[in-house]
Amino acid sequence: MAITMPKIMSCTVLECAYNTNSECHTMAITVGDGGHATCDTFYRAPTKGGADIVGGVGACRAYECNYNKSYECTAPGINVSHHSEHADCKTFSPRG
Repeated sequence: MAITMPKIMSCTVLECAYNTNSECHTMAITVGDGGHATCDTFYRAPTKGGADIVGGVGACRAYECNYNKSYECTAPGINVSHHSEHADCKTFSPRG
């Protein structure tokens, strides 16, 4: 079964090097560190980087999420925003 890479619909973590105008401009992010649905690609830097694209979810290690199938995200798209001092996937939906 082929799946498509979900796009990052919005990111409000403006201090991230890949964020321009509330859009993520890296090719793909990794979500999850085993404890949180953290955006592991979040990076503070003095200058902006990335490409002229809207990023997607390349891998998801938040296995407790309903959208996680074999460590791939199956959500139609995700939103990323602050959680304390880091960035989290706010589309995370705990398995019930």
